[in-house]
Amino acid sequence: MSIPHPIIAVTGSSGAGTTFVKRAFENIFRRENIQAAIIEGDSFHSVTRTQFKEQAKLKPNFSHFGPEANDFHSLEQLFRSYSESGKGKRRYYLHNDDEAEFHHHRLARLGVDCTASSGEFTPWEDLSTPTDILFYEGLHGLIKDDTSDARYGGYDVAKFVDLGVGVVPSINLEWIQKIHRDSAERGYSPEVVVDTILRRLPDYINHITPQFSRTHINFQRVPTVDTSNPFIARDIPTADESFVVIRIAQPRKWNIDFPTLLNMIQGSFMSRRNSIVVPGGKMMLAMELILGPIIYDMIDAKKRR
Repeated sequence: MSIPHPIIAVTGSSGAGTTFVKRAFENIFRRENIQAAIIEGDSFHSVTRTQFKEQAKLKPNFSHFGPEANDFHSLEQLFRSYSESGKGKRRYYLHNDDEAEFHHHRLARLGVDCTASSGEFTPWEDLSTPTDILFYEGLHGLIKDDTSDARYGGYDVAKFVDLGVGVVPSINLEWIQKIHRDSAERGYSPEVVVDTILRRLPDYINHITPQFSRTHINFQRVPTVDTSNPFIARDIPTADESFVVIRIAQPRKWNIDFPTLLNMIQGSFMSRRNSIVVPGGKMMLAMELILGPIIYDMIDAKKRR
């Protein structure tokens, strides 16, 4: 653990709900007046949108889940650098024209010329300093590969993470959320989204799911309605139509007081000695009750050092 420069990583698949968890952390950061360097996982893709489409035509299973479309060595370098010095390099992936315009103006004020358009990246720049914590949200916060492949292997991002949080809905729910999100927000047809899910499946199995064995805390939303065929589901199950299974790898390490949590979260119960189940509508409350004290202890240790 890096006491002077702690790193928190929230990781989950596309459509898993990591953005929702990010909001819970932002609430804690704001309430505790914590200055966080927020890193978006998309910024460590290694290909632009155009390059991705070209590669996908040549390789049927080419996906953003795997190492070929990402720069995991640069992500590892950022985590290493921050844990040692509180410094590092970052950039932004421009999802749309509005983001491109915003960063063009932001960088121009800093005297940096940026001509990148939607689907491309801003230039690398130094993290703003000082910050209290580095917060990563994306697909690969605890990625690791032990092979000797200099290009696509030999990295260990997970070892620099002080608090790793996994967001893992049941697989059918995850697919339902992705189909609805990509159709509504990005204009993709359901058929295109399903094709993306199938193309990503090998990388999902080999690179996404192993991370959840390295996380310290997992939040898994499980629907209580029929999601047997996610490809024809008309609605995303609501929070009240689900439970959230919260697995804490080492409760003693994080000083988790399960009896207090059970008293404070109505309708919760223990399913295993290190797992508490809460109603879906109580997920945000549970996150703040569990994560708030952990972050407070991190910052307190940093100040007392």
